[in-house]
Amino acid sequence: MRQLALALHTLAAHDAGIDASVSDWLRRHSPAAGHRTTHTNTIAGAAVLHGPVVQAHDIQGGIHFHQPAREDAPRPPVPRQLPPMRRTLVDRAEDVRALDDLRAQRPAHAPQLLVVSGFPGIGKTTLVSRWLHENADSFPDGQLYADLGGHASEGDGGPVPATTVLEGFLHALGASSVPADIAQRIALWRSLTSGLRLAVLLDNAFTAAQVRPLLLGTPTGLTVVTSRNHLTGLLADGAAIHRLGALTPESAVELLAVGGGGGRVAQDPAAAREVVTLCACLPLAVCLAAAQLVLRPHRSLSALAESLSQNQGSLDVLRVDGEAVVRSALDMSYSLLPRDSAALYRRMGLLPTDRYDLFMLTAIGVDGATDGTACTTGTDAVDTAVGALMEANLLEETSPGIYRFHDLVRPHARRCGDAEESASQRERTLRRFIDWCLSTATTAEGMLTPSHRTLPRERPSSPVLPTPLADSAEALAWFDTHRNGLMGAVRHCAGAGWHTSCWQLVDAMWPLFVRLRPSEMWIEAHHAGLTAARASNSRDGEGRMLTSGAIGLRNAGRYAEAADWYVQALDHATSDGDVRQQAQAVNGLGHIRLLTSRFSEAREHFERALRLRESIGYQRGAALSRRRLGETALATGDHRTAARHLTRAHSELESQGEGYEAARALALLGHVLACDGEHEGGTRRLREALEMFREPDAQSEHWQGRSLEWLGQAAQRQGDVAGARRCYEAAQDLFQRLNPADAQRLDDRLRQL
Repeated sequence: MRQLALALHTLAAHDAGIDASVSDWLRRHSPAAGHRTTHTNTIAGAAVLHGPVVQAHDIQGGIHFHQPAREDAPRPPVPRQLPPMRRTLVDRAEDVRALDDLRAQRPAHAPQLLVVSGFPGIGKTTLVSRWLHENADSFPDGQLYADLGGHASEGDGGPVPATTVLEGFLHALGASSVPADIAQRIALWRSLTSGLRLAVLLDNAFTAAQVRPLLLGTPTGLTVVTSRNHLTGLLADGAAIHRLGALTPESAVELLAVGGGGGRVAQDPAAAREVVTLCACLPLAVCLAAAQLVLRPHRSLSALAESLSQNQGSLDVLRVDGEAVVRSALDMSYSLLPRDSAALYRRMGLLPTDRYDLFMLTAIGVDGATDGTACTTGTDAVDTAVGALMEANLLEETSPGIYRFHDLVRPHARRCGDAEESASQRERTLRRFIDWCLSTATTAEGMLTPSHRTLPRERPSSPVLPTPLADSAEALAWFDTHRNGLMGAVRHCAGAGWHTSCWQLVDAMWPLFVRLRPSEMWIEAHHAGLTAARASNSRDGEGRMLTSGAIGLRNAGRYAEAADWYVQALDHATSDGDVRQQAQAVNGLGHIRLLTSRFSEAREHFERALRLRESIGYQRGAALSRRRLGETALATGDHRTAARHLTRAHSELESQGEGYEAARALALLGHVLACDGEHEGGTRRLREALEMFREPDAQSEHWQGRSLEWLGQAAQRQGDVAGARRCYEAAQDLFQRLNPADAQRLDDRLRQL
């Protein structure tokens, strides 16, 4: 019986159906359900039991319930990233049943993978999003979403690489630090999601190779992929493929009526059928046609059909080319827009971004029609224009105040902008967008990293209002939401020769790089920024790009390149007589030496950086160099020297209000003292640092994990095996969300206890 109970518990942990069945059996056979029992369980003390418990008759011997370690930090909110659910879903009951059946048919211990393919505009995302929303209770650990941009143009960066998607997913699941290497990201992704009841929607995929690194490796989760292609390569990964077809003519007419043409559909069913036939019964095209009926309440269905049929080509072609059908519907929708809305639509298409907000759109404006007359501008006018675009089904709101185009609508908007906006107006629109990016990024930078803002910024060429940000949390969320648009702005500046704006925008994006750690973007942006700073003859900009870009290369593990950038920065600063930048470069070179175990050279570099920083009175920098000297002494086993440097570094950083940096120095000091035999003093400082890393001002899961690991080592040296185990387990729990290598190290420590 005991073996059966253990087997049931193991199966329930990996299979939602078995879990539910076991829980239901326990409820029905509990004493509260009217069943008598002759066994009484008593658990004394402060024991805590988590999850279903199965008792198999009498249990003999000593039973130990270990109280779990304290939660180290609030868990991140459960991610719910699916696109908003549409109000209506016409004639998809059979498709929903097919998805249910495919999910039910998969082997119990195999990862769940479904592929939904079909024409563009067929409604793949709408169907799958609604299906996942309706099954949300099956995925209590969250629902993740990523648009893989399968058919994005090269100008938009092309399809989104898996490493970028993994970065976003890992942050959403609570990873505060993401490895730079793709293999390590995949390993961390599989570790974090193991056993989670999680749904992942990978939208608009291009190839099986793009999808494969993002697949869940656990049978408790579900991955759904949408694509215009069949992605038969995923069959080898256990995928089940469902082909989504167009609506039946009857269902398409129903959708046309629901969308806004109900009365006219009833009055003229023949014309309604002609309209949906011209739309090839594609849901997106039918919805666009329905929106035109709403916008023109007196227009007849026959007139709409006549407009759709003009210059359309044969119906046979339309039936097999979803994009052509949608393009025709978009052309008509655009032609019926009010003047301000049409101007905003085509100018939005010119912007190198995938997300829009009201302040961004106010910056580019709707003033200046193509006929030379003036249109109104301002927030109210833009808000009205946005409303008209949403009414026409050309724009959707993804979250309060944030908008995006459907992936077929955006290229159409760009074609309209390229064709109808003059060269001067296109430049003006893009210039205003860049100014808005730089202005808002500078505001956010001042809130998140005020000490970084040391270089002057050029004034906007046109008056633009930045997006208002209430606090540092909103500032970081703004960077996260608009990261692709900001990188698009950098690329545009580089291509257009707007060199000063290019490097200054990269500089203003520093909080995005240092807080969210987008490795590839960090490196690409600084390559562009460095080229731009040199082209604009900005010595300050060149120096900044070299040092901050070197940090990105270092974090990506590209130590040789990082060292080369630091050497260039040092030569540059020496030529300019900039002592502060010299010290920054020398300190960076020392860090590279420390990371590559060249300890003697590392110490020489940190000592030189310390002298330079002290010579100009840069106290914060001097304290940071002392902390690095302490780390170097610790690495060589010189605990007394390490303690001396770290004690002073902690005192100086604390006096300057540098909570996070002071906590790091304190944790290192505690570890050094504990290693040197001062158990009480070392553990006291480690616990103090641990509490600091749990507070908002110095919050860091990575450093919580390191502090707990060091506390475990200190306990183990004192023979406190139980205490060491508690600390190691708590640290391992944190590192499983951060770094597989660190988690494995803790697993090794636990096995050796």
